[in-house]
Amino acid sequence: MSARYEFKILGPLEVRRDGRPVRIGAAKVRLLLAALLAEANQVVTVETLVNRLWGEQPPGRARNTLQNYVLRLRRALAGPAGGAPVHTRPHGYVIETAPDALDLHCFAALVRQGRTALEEGAAARAAPLLREALGLWRGAPLSDLPAHLLQGVVPALDEQRLDALELRIDADLALGRAADVLPELRGLIGEHPLREHFWAQRMLALFRCGRQGEALECYRVVTALLAEELGVAPGAGLRQLHQRLLAAAPDLDEGRSGRAAPQSREGDLPVEMTTFVGRETQLAQVRVLLGSARLVTLTGVGGVGKTRLALRAAAAAAPSFADGVRLADLAPLSDADLLDRAVSEALGLRDQSARPAADAVVDHLRDRRLLLVLDNCEHLVEPVAALVLRLARAAPGLRVLATSRQRLGVPGEHVLTVPSLTVPDVRDQDHGVVRPETETETEARATAETGAETGAETGAETDDPLRRSEAVRLLVDRASGSAPAFRLTARNRDAVAQLCRRLDGIPLAIELAAVRLSAITAEEMLERLDDRFRLLSVPQTCASTRNRQTLRGVVDWSYDLCTEGERLLWNRLSVFSGGFDLEAAEAVCAGEGVAREDVLDLLAGLLDKSIVVVNSSGHRARYSMLETIRQYGRQHLHEEDHTIRLRVRHSEYYRAMAVRAGREWCGPREVDWLLRLRTELPNLRAALDFCATRADRVGAGVEIAVNLARTRCWFFSSTLGEGRHWLERLLVPRPDGPAGPGGPGAPGSAGDAAAGAPALLAGALAMKAWIALCQGDNPAAEAFLAECRSVARELPDDASAAAPVTYIEGAHAMLVRGDPACVALLGEARDRFHALGQVGDAHMATMLWAMAEAFFGDGTSARAVRDVYVAEAEAGGAEWARTWALWCAGLVELRHGEPDRALAPLREALARQRGIGDSWGPVWGLETLAWAVAATNDCTRAAWLLGAAHRMRRETGVALVGLRPFHEAHVAAEHRVRASLGAEEYTAAWSRGASVEDGLRLALDEGDFRL
Repeated sequence: MSARYEFKILGPLEVRRDGRPVRIGAAKVRLLLAALLAEANQVVTVETLVNRLWGEQPPGRARNTLQNYVLRLRRALAGPAGGAPVHTRPHGYVIETAPDALDLHCFAALVRQGRTALEEGAAARAAPLLREALGLWRGAPLSDLPAHLLQGVVPALDEQRLDALELRIDADLALGRAADVLPELRGLIGEHPLREHFWAQRMLALFRCGRQGEALECYRVVTALLAEELGVAPGAGLRQLHQRLLAAAPDLDEGRSGRAAPQSREGDLPVEMTTFVGRETQLAQVRVLLGSARLVTLTGVGGVGKTRLALRAAAAAAPSFADGVRLADLAPLSDADLLDRAVSEALGLRDQSARPAADAVVDHLRDRRLLLVLDNCEHLVEPVAALVLRLARAAPGLRVLATSRQRLGVPGEHVLTVPSLTVPDVRDQDHGVVRPETETETEARATAETGAETGAETGAETDDPLRRSEAVRLLVDRASGSAPAFRLTARNRDAVAQLCRRLDGIPLAIELAAVRLSAITAEEMLERLDDRFRLLSVPQTCASTRNRQTLRGVVDWSYDLCTEGERLLWNRLSVFSGGFDLEAAEAVCAGEGVAREDVLDLLAGLLDKSIVVVNSSGHRARYSMLETIRQYGRQHLHEEDHTIRLRVRHSEYYRAMAVRAGREWCGPREVDWLLRLRTELPNLRAALDFCATRADRVGAGVEIAVNLARTRCWFFSSTLGEGRHWLERLLVPRPDGPAGPGGPGAPGSAGDAAAGAPALLAGALAMKAWIALCQGDNPAAEAFLAECRSVARELPDDASAAAPVTYIEGAHAMLVRGDPACVALLGEARDRFHALGQVGDAHMATMLWAMAEAFFGDGTSARAVRDVYVAEAEAGGAEWARTWALWCAGLVELRHGEPDRALAPLREALARQRGIGDSWGPVWGLETLAWAVAATNDCTRAAWLLGAAHRMRRETGVALVGLRPFHEAHVAAEHRVRASLGAEEYTAAWSRGASVEDGLRLALDEGDFRL
């Protein structure tokens, strides 16, 4: 087996091989290793390495000398058995390290987890993670090497440490440790006087210690320092904190010294991107209702702000719910059958079993005190009402906050109709003496806008009756972003007041109007709206009808102000669900009036008009539309009779994406594909739903479903049951024959599919049986396997159709019957897939082949097949494949070699799976690690691991009973551990393991075990 390396660069350079120090004496060789480790697992070009070793004056034969140093480094690392992790690549060299082998990678992973916890409001969880990360530093990075040759490397590492320090101090402040961090901050500011965040933290800490004067003096000092040293003013964050300190904003007291702030339980609520204006009355009403009612439904017309109010109210109520707040956005959901799974996903459940998702949700919520926000329920009122009623009856600690354009009709429901924002009273326009805004009032208004999110008001707001209007405040706030020159003045006061009244105080209408203030005045806008609304007016309409007409009028106006190309793009973008990227917009929306090369410019125009919003935080910019805006575009698309054509394009684009992902599965980009497919699940679901309703698209739907299963998307996303749902829906059974894309009254038929694409039909049926096997649903797997056999008999002698049938026969023989004949079947399936060039499917067959040899073969054949599998996984460069190759290597060592030597690959597989977010692999890895630990006679640890594995299986719904070789190995390990410990000690250790929330993290700890 390969050696285990440990590398440390967060301090002097250190190397260990299998726990023993490795001495690398030559300075240049150490420098070479440091340069490679700074970019571990990435190719470092020859030019970069030459620069790192010699700077700007390399010797004449630098490349040859570099090769010599690489050879010396390999010899130093390899030891007597060989196997150095330094490899040559076309343009340079790479050092490959396991996720937990390099202290820099461990540091970055812990910081990433701490940052996420802090963003979620879980400071108590973030602080120890960040302390652990900073504890990995042993001094200045690479302090034993020449700093001038590591320019760019050492400063970047130092910057990462400072970022982590800032995060850790943020966490300490949130936990009420202001007095504890003050001495540290004094020292950090002395070392880094121009780092503004340290100053901000010191100001906040002083304030929370009751030293407001010193906090304000800090701001004066840093302002003078920045002006003197850099000639700049403090940044926006520091300025805003200063204003809040002056106003003594209430939220600054959270975490005041000696009183730890309660841990936030806001869960996955999205971060507010704009200020929240008004709604104090409604927030108070929701707070009171959530204290007594099991279900509160916020109703109102589209655009009135139901979602924003619900999210703000939920965030405020979070401390009252011990198990937090969870949000399920139902807007992208078109298939009511997936409602239960959407809620399960929102709750973070990982249930992969065949039981109904609603049962898993009920079991999860039964003893919890949790607030569940169900957003955009209007298109699913009946199924949502049924689910809420069931959950309310089973979970007494559950509260539900729903938003819908109509009530749900559940017993005990409390309905709160969300009104428009308050608008100016006619008398407010003539209140007092009208005069231009003074310089002092301008500054006061800026302060008010800065503090708007905290709810703080200033004298300028309270003294001016017009500014007391929520609608006016929203208009001014949003205009400040899109039209910075806009001001509320004596000249435009009347027009602004009338404008807000004409817009009925509807937030979405006001926000759309605010965008236009960059091009026209409030008076001009009012004239244009008045002309439009006169055409829409209906005598004696009720308030809700009038609001709908007002919003429609504003959206109509925004639509008319778009160019022809922008209007076409707006309509076509409405086919997307849950967002889209530029590539998708170009592929789906271009043509017939919209040139592909113009899509980006048209999209930018819609962004400027606030029709589309963008999130640029990820690798790809992601665009989305508010649901009201999207439905408006969808209506126009329908009126143009283009809906079907665009949805065909949409489904074809996502079919091609799924096929491409399937073809590239088990390759270097597999993790990228998994992340992308997860992001695109709402669009993939919309495409599947559309394909299931049309005869000419059922085949495309089957391709999407098969390739999503092929890429293990459903496994990674903990939605395995959904994968089966789509395959069963698309492969409707016929009364007169096998399943196929059709059935009585349904489009298509098995014969049609078989004639056109026998491999697709066979692959779909095999995949359906495979998912049932993984769920432990053996009766369904038997039935699906019978369908496969029946179809195989009807299909022509086609190797592409025979491969998946052979594969599922072998998988069934191994997992259900425990039949050694599975080895030959899986080997045959592997050869067939390879002959067809289906790399991903061949990998799966090879994995099961190696697994079958480990369970049923002898040592010689098991090791031979293991070596084949490991070599293929390494050659493919796929991280997911590598993790399973490590797992198989550990399993073979456990059953046919030395159990002690099985621990390292099993742990490494778990660490890597955790690193890529795999929620399926660790279920099996943790169980197998327990077998291996039991075989080493470390029975207390083994009992703990068996308990932790049991908890993970329970959370994911995996049952070992239906998977014969796994079940038999589990029983054997349990019997061994029980016999060694005795019933009482075994139960105690097992229970401790089953009670730990993150058993996987502790399982990766190789140190001394403590119960």
